[in-house]
Amino acid sequence: MTDDRRSDRRPVSGSAAPPRPGPNQPPGPPRNLPPGWSPVPPSERNGHPGQQAPEGQQPRDGNPRPGSHGADPRNGQAPARPAASRAPGRRAEVPADDGPTAPGRAPAARSAPGPATRVGGPATRLDDRPDTWGAERPEPRLLTHDGGRPLAATATAAPTRAVAGTRVGGRPATGPTAATDVVQGTAAPGRTRPPDDPPQGPGRRGGGDGSDAGEPPSRRQAKLAALTPQQRRWRRGRRIAYVVLGVAILGPILAFAIGWIAFRIPSADDATNNQVATIDYQDGSTMASLAQAQGNRIKVPLTQVPVWVQHAVASAEDRSFYTNYGFDPIGIARAAFNQAQGGSGGGSTITQQYVKNVLVGDEHSYWRKYREVVIAAKINQEESKDQILENYLNTIYFGRGAYGIQAASQAYYGRDVNTLTPAEGAVLAGLIQAPSKWDPAVDQAGSEQRWNYVLDGMVDQKWLAPGDRAAAVFPAVLPPSARKTGIPDNDRGHIVSAIKDELASYGITEQQVNQEGLKVETTIDPKTQQQAADAAAKTLQGQPANLRTALVSEDPRTGAVLAYYGGSDGSGFDYAQTQRQPGSSFKPFVLLAGLQRNPPVGLGTTFDGSTPQTIAGTRVENSDGESCPNCDLKTAMTLSINTVFYQLGVQVGPQSVADAAHQAGIGAPLDKPTGGIAIGDKEVKPGDMASAYATFAADGVYHRPHMVTRVTTADGRVLYDGGVTAPEQRMSQQLARNVTESMLDVASHSQIPLAAGRPVASKTGTVQSSVKGQNNDAWTVGYTPQISTAVWVGTDDNSPIKTKGGAPIYGRGVPGQIWQRYMNQALRNDPVQQFSDFEAIGTPPAPPAPATPTPDPNHPNGQNGQVCVNGVCVGNPNNGQNGQNGNNGQNGNNGQNGNNNNNGNNNGNNGDNNGNNGNNGNGNNGNNGNNNNNDVFPGF
Repeated sequence: MTDDRRSDRRPVSGSAAPPRPGPNQPPGPPRNLPPGWSPVPPSERNGHPGQQAPEGQQPRDGNPRPGSHGADPRNGQAPARPAASRAPGRRAEVPADDGPTAPGRAPAARSAPGPATRVGGPATRLDDRPDTWGAERPEPRLLTHDGGRPLAATATAAPTRAVAGTRVGGRPATGPTAATDVVQGTAAPGRTRPPDDPPQGPGRRGGGDGSDAGEPPSRRQAKLAALTPQQRRWRRGRRIAYVVLGVAILGPILAFAIGWIAFRIPSADDATNNQVATIDYQDGSTMASLAQAQGNRIKVPLTQVPVWVQHAVASAEDRSFYTNYGFDPIGIARAAFNQAQGGSGGGSTITQQYVKNVLVGDEHSYWRKYREVVIAAKINQEESKDQILENYLNTIYFGRGAYGIQAASQAYYGRDVNTLTPAEGAVLAGLIQAPSKWDPAVDQAGSEQRWNYVLDGMVDQKWLAPGDRAAAVFPAVLPPSARKTGIPDNDRGHIVSAIKDELASYGITEQQVNQEGLKVETTIDPKTQQQAADAAAKTLQGQPANLRTALVSEDPRTGAVLAYYGGSDGSGFDYAQTQRQPGSSFKPFVLLAGLQRNPPVGLGTTFDGSTPQTIAGTRVENSDGESCPNCDLKTAMTLSINTVFYQLGVQVGPQSVADAAHQAGIGAPLDKPTGGIAIGDKEVKPGDMASAYATFAADGVYHRPHMVTRVTTADGRVLYDGGVTAPEQRMSQQLARNVTESMLDVASHSQIPLAAGRPVASKTGTVQSSVKGQNNDAWTVGYTPQISTAVWVGTDDNSPIKTKGGAPIYGRGVPGQIWQRYMNQALRNDPVQQFSDFEAIGTPPAPPAPATPTPDPNHPNGQNGQVCVNGVCVGNPNNGQNGQNGNNGQNGNNGQNGNNNNNGNNNGNNGDNNGNNGNNGNGNNGNNGNNNNNDVFPGF
């Protein structure tokens, strides 16, 4: 547009004026008009150049002249209001074009825009406007309401899509001016606004068919319209990424700020008080209540802690302690990753550990880590490093019930902390991460490894001279002292220790046990546990005092440990954790490897069982000179023929035997096996044997052995819920049942059968001593479908095991008697169950032969006679028939059980059960029969 009031008619900024024609040229339309400008003169817009529409008629473009009544009331249109008369001295004003009227409305009286004027631009006086280009245009005036326009009849005008501030017909990206532009949406009251047409074509806001008469698209609309679908998706994805990035940056900052305000700083006195933890039996009754000894936390100022001890702790736990901000971002990221992978956290700084110990607890969660980080940062800002370290050293747990560095110094060295050397301080610092695990009295090698790590870190941080490091020697510590912790001092004490070890395997620390008031629910049956303790005590009564025994019993259907006996001294060594050679009780795993060979070696496969033999360069003998020249595998298992199983072990390969043992459930490593593994030269635990045999009992299904079923804290949090352990089909039912079949005759042949003819699969084992004719270890392992039990008997110093009479103890002797006594008692109220159906693999075994030993007819009482099984006869100088003297006991009926060669033991039991004191009087002869038993079948 131009400023018509100036003589030179220079264009106003932001507008354009039509060019002037030359002096000898007729006026013509301007070129390159801006969008919205019209080159048609007003007079031509009515269809006749230079003429106005006749009076009473509408122009051809449908726009009524001012002052005309162009609307026909008969057509439902309101008549147009007459034009307002012009006051003297004032120019007539006409409104700008408001666009099409709403349907059913009369078009407003308006005039066409002047030459080269913008549609919707400034209105001019019709009587002063020339129709020729180049003539001066009248001064633009601000539009006001024209009384000649029709008012709204009834309904309100339809809303438009144009927003306030959008000029009708104006150029995009320019604001309206009061003098030239009509702003849509600002019409005077009573004036109707025509509805917008729907968009036509890309980038259009209206305009009907999208012709040039509509409003042109904005630059943004045109840019969006030009994008491909892929570019649109990229644009949308980029915006989402910006939002996510903003949340990722601003979210933690906001959360950190909220935590900073909400969380308080703890003090050392806020450390969680020790609480009583209870361990319950299977039936809910209490086995033990664990309470920490009082007075095990002694606070000392940091000035009493030698600087090398301070540096040792920093080297062990947080080498950036003196420079970090209270938390380690890398450690936090690592902990978050571990949490996402289902593991536990880690990487906490000393400040974070202090906060965790005294305030937020040890729960593995993002919430705990969040609180820990915020409070650690807050403490780091408000307290000095020395104050933080002092509080930490006075609250951290060092094991042996010692909380704080002073209590730890007294527990491990018997003196105050200010007397510790750098080497001693490094030992204590190395304990912090796992106090119970790395106690030098528990794991000397692990403790030394941690000690070296701490000292090397002190050298790296310039806290210790290399020369002092080279001269350091691992210091000795005091042995652990007995503490009043509520742990039972009988056989249950070993159960508590085993349970705490199992809790540690689940990530539940000793500190949590001591501080969080845990309730631990277990699988131990109180009656079954007492029966195990009684069986061990009664059988060992009168035997040499150096004998030790262990018993572990498991439910094959669930893996639940029902009884766990590691000795009568709960504070002494747990013999259920001892690792000893199993001897012949390992032979079922050799058979399992043979059955899985291709082609399989079946129970009916025969071998040369003579003795001695040289097999794979090794001289092998059967125990006590037994011989079976043509034995199938089932007979060889019953008679425990070493030469047969050594041959089979060499055929299948020692590693295959080790793999088969692991397959069944043996947890020992069994590294670098040789041919000797076939006769049990690798060390295992009683629990390993009970668990592996349980897999056979469950038809090849393995259940992880366990004692803990559920752990809850005093405030109701569940730390562990084992539920029912997931079963694993380690082998087929047919495989497991073939192994079971091979052991069905062992118990009766070894004269330790179960009562009521209950089917049982078992195997005995004996480990020979370096002393000729003596043994060091003896085992009996066996199972029914309900219970799998392993019993070991030996000594602390690996010396020969002997009976009261000085005879060597074999597997069928003392351990067999403990096993038999326990199994009969544990199964007394359970129904007799049969094993699953048997289907032979490979060559089937020979038809069963009578397994009952036949006494020498010249010795009806079995004394000094022989017992023969399947044609194999073994001398029996004292076969236990003294048990027949049980008939002279208080209860003659029970004495009749003396028909079994081992019934001397049963008679004594029956005498006790009937209250007739079978251990006194003649009933004692039954026990003496066992005590003098020289094991008819040595080697079992």
